[in-house]
Amino acid sequence: MGMMQEFKDFAMKGNVVDMAVGIIIGGAFGKIIQSLVADVIMPPVGLLMGGVDFSQLFINLTDASYETMAAATAAGAPIIKYGAFLQHILDFIILAFAIFMVVKAINNAKKKEEAAPAGPSEEVLLLKEISQKLSK
Repeated sequence: MGMMQEFKDFAMKGNVVDMAVGIIIGGAFGKIIQSLVADVIMPPVGLLMGGVDFSQLFINLTDASYETMAAATAAGAPIIKYGAFLQHILDFIILAFAIFMVVKAINNAKKKEEAAPAGPSEEVLLLKEISQKLSK
């Protein structure tokens, strides 16, 4: 078996294809969560915090004073962008919670499916049939 055939066998296994689909959907889902945090959640939080834009919070490590993070970055000043870090932490927490809710829903659906009665077993059906024939 050639290397190309081995690669084809590997790439076409169900787990690899499922994983690829999961990664693609996960990337799109990540963008949705990023938009949810940046465009929906953070503006009201910033408003409650006095109009603070978390993504623009930084600590200047020099003696010079900069009005904005963009000005400090343009000047090449060393800064700690803790606002962006807080933004990423919030993104992660919301994404983790959303995934938790999806997994929980799937697990609940599986439990309901397992709890549903499967109907009489083959032996019970056979015994009923024999019983009916004997009673005639």
